[in-house]
Amino acid sequence: MEANDKTAAYLGFARRAGKLTLGVHAAGTLRGGVYLLVADETVAKNNRKEIEKLQRKFSCPLIFVSGLEDITGKEACKLAAVREEHLAGAILAAHSRD
Repeated sequence: MEANDKTAAYLGFARRAGKLTLGVHAAGTLRGGVYLLVADETVAKNNRKEIEKLQRKFSCPLIFVSGLEDITGKEACKLAAVREEHLAGAILAAHSRD
């Protein structure tokens, strides 16, 4: 599912607020406070397993979008961890409207 403009905008807000951690390994170093994981739908099988482990670790929703690299502006970005509860809720709501 392609990320809509609102999903992309909310991810941008989270990044500018310093509440977005980019990358599977960077997210793995977090100790908590993750409210949503946003993964690129092209993520490799091994990384998908790692992302699913992170989802269990943080007990948070996981959504898949296309073009996460373009949305975040980080080359080869396959995962974004949203660390702000209200933005995570807004992203989920925008994503579910797609």
